[in-house]
Amino acid sequence: MDSTDPWETIGRLAEHFAAWDDARGMAREEQWSLQILKLAEEVGEAAQAVIGARGTNPRKGHSHSWEDVRDEVADCVITGMVALARLLGDQARPHFDAVLAQKSAAFLPGPEDA
Repeated sequence: MDSTDPWETIGRLAEHFAAWDDARGMAREEQWSLQILKLAEEVGEAAQAVIGARGTNPRKGHSHSWEDVRDEVADCVITGMVALARLLGDQARPHFDAVLAQKSAAFLPGPEDA
């Protein structure tokens, strides 16, 4: 893959999955709904990896590593970005940037606070 821009790759993934769902005759809202459910599934896998890394399931013990947790969190981020791209197309990046700016302003000190 030539691009270092993750949003370009995310856009290509979103288009690929949309084309696949289109070929199966799925309506857009159904596609979007299933993509959000996929995100929920990935978050569940991250949670399962944390439980396994902590060894808190007595039946499974230490079934995962913290590297597994990192990989699952990355899957959550990728799946979330793909979901946003499927919902917003080319407007996914500016929307993400705006929401990130809003959220970070609420938690990070501004220049006047430094």
